[in-house]
Amino acid sequence: MLRISHATQAYAWGSATAIHELLGVDDDGVVAEAWFGAHASAPSLTVQGGVALHELIAADSVDSLGEDVVARFGACLPYLLKVIAAERPLSLQVHPHIARAAEGFDEEDAAGVPVDAPHRSYKDRNHKPELVFALTPFEALCGFRAPRRAAELLATLEAPLAKELHGVLTASPTPAGIREAFTQLLEPATRPSAQEVHEVAAACRARLESGSPSPRADRTVVTLDEAYPGDPGVVTSLLLNPVSLQPGDALFVPAGGVHAYLHGVGIEVMASSDNVLRAGLTPKYVDVPELLRNVDYVAAPPIRIAPETFHGATRVFYAPVDDFELSVTDIDDDDVHQLPGRGPRVLLCLEGLMTLTAAATGDVLMLGKGQAAFVPASDGGLVVRGAGRLVQADVP
Repeated sequence: MLRISHATQAYAWGSATAIHELLGVDDDGVVAEAWFGAHASAPSLTVQGGVALHELIAADSVDSLGEDVVARFGACLPYLLKVIAAERPLSLQVHPHIARAAEGFDEEDAAGVPVDAPHRSYKDRNHKPELVFALTPFEALCGFRAPRRAAELLATLEAPLAKELHGVLTASPTPAGIREAFTQLLEPATRPSAQEVHEVAAACRARLESGSPSPRADRTVVTLDEAYPGDPGVVTSLLLNPVSLQPGDALFVPAGGVHAYLHGVGIEVMASSDNVLRAGLTPKYVDVPELLRNVDYVAAPPIRIAPETFHGATRVFYAPVDDFELSVTDIDDDDVHQLPGRGPRVLLCLEGLMTLTAAATGDVLMLGKGQAAFVPASDGGLVVRGAGRLVQADVP
């Protein structure tokens, strides 16, 4: 077991206090994400020695990952654990499917686009399904509404753009209609002007003031227009499912699922990738054609993951992918509790003080608030005792 550090990302939508307080660290300024993992763009370092986690794993991948994980994923940790703090809305985005990620990465390589270039879409060759576990009330948009429901939201808005989109969806209340409306809002040749977007936002504000039948949808439009004035992504929110998570709830976002996180603090675990295709609501690079190429247009409710209880104290969130699973352990009895998993694990203590013991080696490691560890597969099973909260990413 090795104590590891985190790498921070200071994106503009982050918080000046949330991650600092949660992890007990004194990073200056806005912090949006804290990464715990082995992605080469921002790897964790071992606290003793300062070795990058991806380099440590590469030096002895079988010991670190286990033969099964190496056989399935190669000599790399297949997941990335993050703390995310969204003080203001994130970008409207999609993560690619794995086949397209590999193709897109190779295409940009062949074109000579540096991997760290801000205008590059594919930072690696992996997909990026993800799961978010809410630590505070957490608001998001995820996946498309049923076309008829989206048409209902647009029907009573007194704005030309809203009426035009309503006509598209009533003429074709199908995934094809959703695709036409979504594409019209985003493609350069058809995207609305800032004035047209403001008119929709003004209509939503007026509907709110007169007693809206859909106050959450209208408030979202108004909030997004204040954060990103005139951005067509403001109007796309009417096509998407709203999601409200309470602390302890979990949401899964598959590759191809259009989404935007609006506000809240949570734990994320995802396939080890930094591939984000953006279409708006951001000052970052936007690649509309590539996003549209990867979107799944079938309307479906958001995928909430219900946990299974492991040995009484641990809730395990099994995502429908092979790359990762997330568990959350809450204890206060100072008894010994078994943790799930025997492969490569990353653990983060969010509260209290925890003592970990490895079954195969007998090694002991203490983790306090904000401290994290990498546990190689060769350490075998783990037990924990103490009082507090521990999150763990693992490979199914």
